[in-house]
Amino acid sequence: MAFPERFSNLPDYAFPRLRKLLDAHAPGGEPIAMTIGEPRHAMPAFVGPVLAESLAGFGVYPPNDGSPELLAAISGWIGRRYGVAMPEAQIMALNGTREGLFNAAVALCPEVKNGQRPVVLMPNPFYQVYAVAALAMGAEPVYVPATAATGHLPDYAGLPADVLDRVAIAYLCSPANPQGAVADRAYWATLMALAEKHDFRIFADECYSEIWRTSPPVGALTVAQDTGTDPERVFVFHSLSKRSNLPGLRSGFVAGGPEGIARIRKLRSFAGAPLPLPIQRVSERCWQDEAHVEASRALYQEKFAAADQIFAGMQGYASPEGGFFLWLPVDDGEAAALRLWRETGVRVLPGAYLSRDAAGQNPGHGYIRVALVAPKEEMQRGLIQLRDCLYG
Repeated sequence: MAFPERFSNLPDYAFPRLRKLLDAHAPGGEPIAMTIGEPRHAMPAFVGPVLAESLAGFGVYPPNDGSPELLAAISGWIGRRYGVAMPEAQIMALNGTREGLFNAAVALCPEVKNGQRPVVLMPNPFYQVYAVAALAMGAEPVYVPATAATGHLPDYAGLPADVLDRVAIAYLCSPANPQGAVADRAYWATLMALAEKHDFRIFADECYSEIWRTSPPVGALTVAQDTGTDPERVFVFHSLSKRSNLPGLRSGFVAGGPEGIARIRKLRSFAGAPLPLPIQRVSERCWQDEAHVEASRALYQEKFAAADQIFAGMQGYASPEGGFFLWLPVDDGEAAALRLWRETGVRVLPGAYLSRDAAGQNPGHGYIRVALVAPKEEMQRGLIQLRDCLYG
């Protein structure tokens, strides 16, 4: 039986690869998991009561695009957070951002761009769904290095004109996973001008936008409004997984131009899975409440201050501007992760598992990603062991 060739060169997903690397070896101490970006702060106290009050909603088919109340809550949050009046018709509720980041490409990526195979741009390293979405559409994924030399953000403007003329979609995550770099207003404005010149769309993955160190990251919607960018150029994706410590809720949204959102909604009506109504009720409350977000952010700021102290003076250490990962330099990420596990029991992710080889190099090879999601004391213990094992 034949299978599609377009996915044949995909490596295993990061975490199965990690299990293959580590699980044949005994941990060198009490295991401390610092691999997956699964928030472990307390979820909002109102989740249980709201869910209990809404249980009858499991007995009906949910609204496909999001209930009017949920869309109004999201629209209100966008207005408060970004100063943008986003009509509810230009928003769709998602089963987490991964669904949206994939299906938006299915709905909006053309089969041909300027008579040629379309290109989908993505930073390297990157969230792996970007590449799978590109390949699913028959587009060419172009992995653009996001390294220390470029401020850990991709230099899309530096690509050749013949490549840019084939671009259909450019993905960008800010704050970036894994490096924590934040795209400022000038970066977004440059990217939007590039999109206007070469006629492509920007998919702004902003799921870490509410976890920041000193000031809230500027949003793509704000810059698009301020620069007069065509609304059909910019689509933003947000999630309650990180913002509200609810990764299991699988709830987020996409917002953008009316024509593009109409196409994404139409695809959902045939092939998507709308959020159950009780989940929508909980989500509605989450987007309306900021107190739980502020409390969680304060905990992350404490954790980053502790990390700064533990790694003070270490060459190559950079405190991230946002998100909840450390991107730590090592000689070889796989070797470092294996050594750390065997000698201490601390479990981290090799940076190469989040990257692709491009031009003979993998920009994640010399890094490990460390998730600061564990309780503070456990996290500190893990970081001290990591420091003493790999940098002592």
